[in-house]
Amino acid sequence: MLVGFAADGRARKVIGIDGSFTPAQTKAQVLSIAQNTAKLVELGKDIVADDVVLIEDYAYPAYGVPSEETKEAIRLTARLEAMITDPVYEGKSMQGLIDLTKKGYFEKGAKILYAHLGGAPALNGYGYAFRNG
Repeated sequence: MLVGFAADGRARKVIGIDGSFTPAQTKAQVLSIAQNTAKLVELGKDIVADDVVLIEDYAYPAYGVPSEETKEAIRLTARLEAMITDPVYEGKSMQGLIDLTKKGYFEKGAKILYAHLGGAPALNGYGYAFRNG
């Protein structure tokens, strides 16, 4: 996505929300993948570290441990959109999307694409967190 958006000058419009609790490592991996992809597709411009936007505010309290806000985002998304998100990555990124929207991070009328990368099988390991709904 980063390379595709970079083709028309919108690289920094791709926003990642860290769920790994290792943001420096995640950012370095994303940068490396994007740079290699840019070479493969002959993008014709460099992907630089500033092109990788990674928001670190939602990975708490620890990797694989959902915060109350993450659990609220998971429940809300399931209830309103019938979309299942897990507590490790997608739930935390959805928490971030909801919070950033509430804070006015995105311009009014912006079109937002949320890339859901899976994770539903991970829910089996979190029955304790959702036993009451």
